[in-house]
Amino acid sequence: MNKKISVIAAVVLSMVSAAGQAQDIGTIATKTVDTFTELASGPHHGFRANHAKGTFLTGSFTPTAEAQQLSVAPHFQATVPVVVRFSTGTGVPALPDASPHARPYGMAIRFNLADGGFTDIVSISHNGFPVATPEKFLELLTLIKNAPADTAIPSALDKFMAAHPAAAAFAAASKPVPVSFANQPFFGVNSFIFENHSGKQQYFRYRIIPKAGEKYMETAEAENAATDVLMQEIGQRVQSAAVEYILQAQLPKDGDPLLDGSQPWPNDRNIVELGTLRLNAVPQEISHLDKQMFNPLALPKGITASADPVLQFRPVVYAVSFGRRL
Repeated sequence: MNKKISVIAAVVLSMVSAAGQAQDIGTIATKTVDTFTELASGPHHGFRANHAKGTFLTGSFTPTAEAQQLSVAPHFQATVPVVVRFSTGTGVPALPDASPHARPYGMAIRFNLADGGFTDIVSISHNGFPVATPEKFLELLTLIKNAPADTAIPSALDKFMAAHPAAAAFAAASKPVPVSFANQPFFGVNSFIFENHSGKQQYFRYRIIPKAGEKYMETAEAENAATDVLMQEIGQRVQSAAVEYILQAQLPKDGDPLLDGSQPWPNDRNIVELGTLRLNAVPQEISHLDKQMFNPLALPKGITASADPVLQFRPVVYAVSFGRRL
């Protein structure tokens, strides 16, 4: 284990330790990773407990003048290099890209800052999370794991869905397979807070919109798609032309839920364009990239995490999974 990985491992252990002192969130994180692993018939050594299968691209992010006014964050002041990981859902590394279980897809972005630091965005291809708290998420995963094969009789999972409309909506939502990751929008389901040069603060949620527009496979096309159809397509695509996305901030109105990622804000809320994400290369060596842990709470000055409990939970559960990958 090299020095850099050793430092990361120490940070991981300290995060889990600190979390364990706060309402035993470390225990919930460990049980969550255990349950993901069981659902994936794992462990699959060296892979993430969720979003196990992925591919990397590199490129740049160029901010807009509006972003510079909203936040003093360094990547909103000048163009910076980025690393992006696209992924399929679940902890199954060999899951076909077009499988119904592969969705929602993931898009993680690392902005490499001029001072040697970084900041990350973690997003999914569905606008909203199924539940509002880590405890409810673990409960949901456990019920899925234990759901009976006989669905004629209402199960504990059925009763949970009936009592949690957001989870039911998440499960029932149409999740079509994109023709390419270049045609798939992504959403940051948790809120953050911008701070500008005057100290003014503004809640927001991220949206990542493909410049090529949304485009999805027909059902038959998805059913007959190759196992790695999306992973291979995006790598081939950037070799001939860059893939671009618009990074947006959705701003809430008074009364919108700020700390509940299971409640999407209405589409008529104000949208601010933050900049252009331009992906134009496949990294030659990804082993070091795949050892990274994307951390949505690795934030520079100018962006603060909200108190959304799922957002606060994410780095802890990622840390448990990351420690096992090491």
